[in-house]
Amino acid sequence: MTKFSWDSQKELLNIAKHSVDFKTAQLAFEDPKRRIRYDPAHSIHEPRFFCVGNIAGKILTVRFTYRAEEVRIIGAGYWRRGKKIYEKKKD
Repeated sequence: MTKFSWDSQKELLNIAKHSVDFKTAQLAFEDPKRRIRYDPAHSIHEPRFFCVGNIAGKILTVRFTYRAEEVRIIGAGYWRRGKKIYEKKKD
């Protein structure tokens, strides 16, 4: 079972900006068709990734990193770029 963590203040900011809490963001990882991609633009201090998954018929993008064998959620939102990645044929 995957363990998740996040900063509660960052989650509040994410809810205000993107209307997504991080408990909901975890669900993107459960989608069997999810896409995980490396995020070079945000990997300055540590490797960052994004997970794109379907939650209740909407495509959610979750930015995250790995810390101490946990998935550390950094942000989440319903972004057009994530939807394009999700709908693209698997490479």
